[in-house]
Formats: sequence, C-alpha cells, structure tokens
Amino acid sequence: MSVLAVPGRRAVLADLVPGALARDIALVVAGAGLTGLAAQVALPVPGSPVPLTGQTFAALLVGAALGWQRGGASMVLYLIAGVAGVPWFQGASSGTPASLGYVVGFVFAGALVGHLAARGGDRTPLRTVGTMAVGNLVIYACGVPWLMAAAGVGFGKALQLGVTPFLVGDALKIALAAGLLPATWALLNRK
Repeated sequence: MSVLAVPGRRAVLADLVPGALARDIALVVAGAGLTGLAAQVALPVPGSPVPLTGQTFAALLVGAALGWQRGGASMVLYLIAGVAGVPWFQGASSGTPASLGYVVGFVFAGALVGHLAARGGDRTPLRTVGTMAVGNLVIYACGVPWLMAAAGVGFGKALQLGVTPFLVGDALKIALAAGLLPATWALLNRK
C-alpha cells in the first residue's frame, strides 16, 4: 500500500521516493549533506559572531521534505558528525561555540517543521510561511541562550547579536520556501 493511500496520513515529499530502509538512510544522509553544503554559503554579519548562512534554510527545507523523523534524524546526524569533526558547519569548520546552539536548534526545528509539513504546512504559500517562521523561532530559542553563555552576554545583547541582524535574511529564506515547497507539490499533483 502506498504511503499516499494510508487513511488519515498525509505524505511529505520524501514519501514519494520508492523503497524503505535504504531510502530512509539515503535521505537522512542526503539531508545532512545538503545542510552541510548550504552552510558554506555564508555572509559575515558586522558586529555579530554568527554569520548569515544557507544552513537554516536547508535545515527547515530538509524537515519539510523528509518529515519529522527523517528530518530530525538528518539534523541529528549533521550535529553529531559536525561536532565529531566533519568540516561541514559554516566555513568548513566543526562549529564555533557561539553558533553551535543554532545547530542544536536545527534538530528540533527540522522535526517540528517535518511534523507540520505532514499536516499540510507546506502545501500553500501562507501555510509554508507559518511553518518556516515557527521553525526559525525554534532555532532562535535554542541559539540565543547558547550565544548568551558562549559570548557571556545578556539576553538583550544576545538578541542584538544573534537575532536582529538575521531577520531580513530569514524572511527572504522563508519567502523562497513559500514559493518552492507549494510549487513542488503543485507539480507533483499534476501527474
């Protein structure tokens, strides 16, 4: 029976790929790898120890496309492998103390966005905006306290360093996802 035919369950994009365990493993590894590649797209933010990268976009996109279990597993793999020394965090590093909390947030955000996508949170532009905004909030909720501890700053300063400079870039990433995900579903539904 197709995943698409299971009563009461909506699919995520990864459910359309045939196979089972091997597919899931390949998708988890690919999701982590995509996030690692996207992390290399980085723009320094003046006055902040945290750069603007493509990895937040990738982490949320992976969650939406793979669903909560595979998306969360991809981000766990990304985090653990990066901390273990795989040079796929921003700048081909294995992490900086100031930004590692955001990477921890990818795990929770990827799973949450995957959960919301499985309930239709990526089918329309408006729903996708909401889904991705919630995912970004989760990343900030993990990253800001970590930044406070790593940089030895208070909450207000951490917001100034680790949130405010990224709001416009994150809004652009959300807008891109709001076009990309619903368009992908529209193309698949034409077949």
